[in-house]
Amino acid sequence: MSRSAHSPFSPSVRWRCVAGVSLRSDPFSSATLHRVTVQSTDEEQHLRRALSNRHIQLLAIGGAIGTGLFMGSGKTISVAGPSVIFVYMIIGFMLFFVMRAMGELLLSNLKYKSFSDFASDLLGPWAGFFTGWTYWFCWVVTGVADVIAIAGYTNTLIPGIPLWIPGVAVVAILLALNLPTVAAFGEMEFWFALIKIVAIVALIVTGLVMIFTGFTHDAGTASFANLWSHGGMFPHGFMGFVAGFQIAVFAFVGIELVGTAAAETKDPKRNLPKAINAIPIRILLFYVGALVVLMAVTPWTEYVAGESPFIAMFALAGLGIAATVVNLVVLTSAMSSANSGIYSTSRMVFGLAQDGDAPKIFGRLSKRRVPQNALFLSCILLLSGVVLLYAGKDIGTAFDMVTTVSALCFMFVWTIFLLSYVVYRRRRPQKAQTSAFRMPGGVFMVYVVLAFFVFILWALTTQPDTLTALLVTPIWFALLVVAWLFVRRSPNHLQRHAAHIAHLRSDDEDDESAS
Repeated sequence: MSRSAHSPFSPSVRWRCVAGVSLRSDPFSSATLHRVTVQSTDEEQHLRRALSNRHIQLLAIGGAIGTGLFMGSGKTISVAGPSVIFVYMIIGFMLFFVMRAMGELLLSNLKYKSFSDFASDLLGPWAGFFTGWTYWFCWVVTGVADVIAIAGYTNTLIPGIPLWIPGVAVVAILLALNLPTVAAFGEMEFWFALIKIVAIVALIVTGLVMIFTGFTHDAGTASFANLWSHGGMFPHGFMGFVAGFQIAVFAFVGIELVGTAAAETKDPKRNLPKAINAIPIRILLFYVGALVVLMAVTPWTEYVAGESPFIAMFALAGLGIAATVVNLVVLTSAMSSANSGIYSTSRMVFGLAQDGDAPKIFGRLSKRRVPQNALFLSCILLLSGVVLLYAGKDIGTAFDMVTTVSALCFMFVWTIFLLSYVVYRRRRPQKAQTSAFRMPGGVFMVYVVLAFFVFILWALTTQPDTLTALLVTPIWFALLVVAWLFVRRSPNHLQRHAAHIAHLRSDDEDDESAS
């Protein structure tokens, strides 16, 4: 029995007609990001080529700079003090192994287009269903957090403006940007990412100049001594250090887009390792470097939750105009994140519909090859962010609640990566041995990272706001279980399950023949 005869990723594919358009669909395409299924192979390749290497590299870098860094770091600094530096370093270190596991799996079979593909292949169709829908939900929730952040930034620029106005406006703008075509998406996100990168580099350079020149402001003098002269590196003790992990995790959501975007290039064997291996440098520069400069220029005691420390640094230094410019940059960053989220979620639910995992109405394309029904769904859900603006005590409270739910769901997706890797190493040991991009530490590091995730879950129980979000999140998975009980009985899923079982038998036979 040959593997190709039973593999879900064999050349044999299904063709279906949706809304008069012939669409190519494979059993595990539901979570493929940045891919639009079109009428012909040539058109599909054209859309893929629209995201050039230049775009992908900037998307990869921009993906490491989220709203969580610009807005969420205010809370992490206030609760953890200078120890927040170690918080970001530890999280980045752990997630590096998650990305290496994802990279090895993607390169083990170049027909994998995303993590949903290898999850379905290695763990079963249920994993593709749960991963696809959860990842879609992750980005919807992240988009809601971005709407909340944008409302907060707008209120700073235009004091007194009702919060619902920028909330509704941003959803309308996102809809207008995504409805026409997808050809300009890569270019638009390229410039969004470039603005974020320039902003952080400018902040670091400006901060270093202020430090070395002994710049004096109302809060004191800019100096690296501010890192340890206000209660030490751990001013709130161990529990304060633990509390810093709560919101810091959210700053890294979307980091897996690095691997997904790189896997879409013409040469994934070169671009994927290059993008993943650059993660530590990006973390040191954009996270650790920026936070060190922020807390050196202005003592950490001056930062409060719910306010961007990037803006506060310039404001406290008396640079009001610069603070306004940074506010606009941060607003652009939040718009970029929300735009990426709305794009990803619309394509995600479109792919789920193509696989029979979502209502067929969301699998229809407009005349311009845009899944507008799926896009409308995502935009409507983003409006819930406007409601949350009035649900909590302030913007910071709403932001903390939403980001915790998002971080938990992303952790579930990252866990699926690791579980898939364990199964991969067990079922395909020969392929793992010959891998050109092996994960450092192998299965041992998988368990180390999983233990770290357990630690994060415990950390979320130590604060009332994050504990509430932790208790609410299982509702989503309960809904998925109920939906799966119905979906798994469909003819489409029965066929995919049979293909998966046959594929496992093929792996077993290959292992027996090799031994």
